[in-house]
Amino acid sequence: MLSLKGVVAGYGGGSVLQGVDLECAPQTITCIVGPNGAGKSTVLRVISGLLKPSSGEISMNGETIGDRSPDEILRKGITQVPQSHALFPAMSVRENVLMGGYLIRKNRALLRERLDMVLERVPIVATRASDNAGNLSGGQRRMVEIARCLMLDPKLILLDEPSLGLDPRSLSGVAGLINELNQAGTTVLLVEQNVRLGLGLATHGVVMEGGKVRLTGTASAVKDDPEIASLYLGGASASSPGGPSSGGPKAEAAGV
Repeated sequence: MLSLKGVVAGYGGGSVLQGVDLECAPQTITCIVGPNGAGKSTVLRVISGLLKPSSGEISMNGETIGDRSPDEILRKGITQVPQSHALFPAMSVRENVLMGGYLIRKNRALLRERLDMVLERVPIVATRASDNAGNLSGGQRRMVEIARCLMLDPKLILLDEPSLGLDPRSLSGVAGLINELNQAGTTVLLVEQNVRLGLGLATHGVVMEGGKVRLTGTASAVKDDPEIASLYLGGASASSPGGPSSGGPKAEAAGV
């Protein structure tokens, strides 16, 4: 569904991404992990059109989108949920969710249909519809942020640090919603600092370091890689100490 090939991008003349290759198959959950400054969030920004790559190719279902505007990319079915502060605190939950349907606002019947779908999938939108978004807890805000992007019935959802600032109970609710959306056919690409959570939720894992992809594979294979366990999980992996098996993730010679 989504493909990045040799993508280079950055800010102020510097390149944060240095030749990123990445693929997301339909109806998968792919989690990008890595240290601060690895370029994880920058990957999401180039996909959503908020940052233009200086070279490389980004395509969605075989169509090049790297040169498209954020508006055009939204219309292609790609939506993004930022790290935090994505809601308008003085507006109601319902108003915030309806903002997600801005592109279809002239089609009142479709807008109503999408809102009904969101109300069914994310019950808090119904139960707290009239409350100001600023009065919600962190987990509730995250649920509403995801609900808002569902108004465009996206094919691909980009999630930037969905666990940020959430307590364990809220994390469980958000993870459950992500799984439900994926099971309903939505492809998910997420960035996570919480490696155990992110790879536990995902079907596929990607490890980035220094603006490059260093390791890819199934989420379980990436999580069980000895180097990943040592660097990010604070202990031994479930894999043998000799390294990943022949069916495991692919690593560049530079390592992780």
